[in-house]
Amino acid sequence: MAIIINDVSYIYNESTPFEHTALKDINLTIEEEKVTGIIGRVGSGKSTFIELLNGLLIPSTGSIKIAGFDITKGMKSSDLQKLRRKVGLVFQSPEDQFFNPTVRQEVAFALKHYKYKNEKIYKQVLDALLMVGLDETYLEKNIFDLSAGEKRKVAIASVLVFNPKIIILDEPTVGLDYDNKRKLMLLIKKMKERYNKTIIIVSHDIDMLNVIADDIIVMDEAEVLINAPKKEVFKNKEIFEKCGISLPKIVQFKDLVATKKGIKLGEYTDIKDLIKDVYRNV
Repeated sequence: MAIIINDVSYIYNESTPFEHTALKDINLTIEEEKVTGIIGRVGSGKSTFIELLNGLLIPSTGSIKIAGFDITKGMKSSDLQKLRRKVGLVFQSPEDQFFNPTVRQEVAFALKHYKYKNEKIYKQVLDALLMVGLDETYLEKNIFDLSAGEKRKVAIASVLVFNPKIIILDEPTVGLDYDNKRKLMLLIKKMKERYNKTIIIVSHDIDMLNVIADDIIVMDEAEVLINAPKKEVFKNKEIFEKCGISLPKIVQFKDLVATKKGIKLGEYTDIKDLIKDVYRNV
């Protein structure tokens, strides 16, 4: 089921001298079982938008249809709790928010809050860890002794433990080295293709989104400028110039070759495939 946003606005400190419109009349559809990237300069409304999708914030006006719920003013708190089990949100640098000593306790924390039985907790914790590529040997490890990449996987497992249909990642590659970033990208691809998840990623890592995203949403000054397949979005240079955002390096290179050498290269996200195409045309 697609996510449908109808005429959504969000105003911080409404009806006060500090009133600020973070989102203005947003209308868009996010397709299910795809990876959708959200980009935009700081202050464009990206963080507010994803907090609305998870029910951490409620629209000032308009509605959001997501995971069988309508997020609107007056939504019951009990429905919000149910919603957050279907729409998982992994914050930027989530490892800074860990407060349980072991991996098992951290991943199981939310299940205990909802009073799951112990045998079911163990199975769901282990299933979630396996989904992110961590086996049972991690259960009793001290979470603070893990690598940055492993901590990020535990954070994602803590969301996957409810087996949500929709997963939202806020700046997931921040602080990761090349190898851990590559592993995270493979994990995102697996969650989409093997487990049929709908994945939404807010990121300034435009090169990462060029590899794994299907669609791209560009936001600026509280509005959505474009929501389309990434190939279409990356052809719209005017929008990127307006927002002060760089195009993916591979797209910049392809455009440079076309301008300087008159060689039109194919559409690639893998630099190795692009290099092969360059050699074929030299």
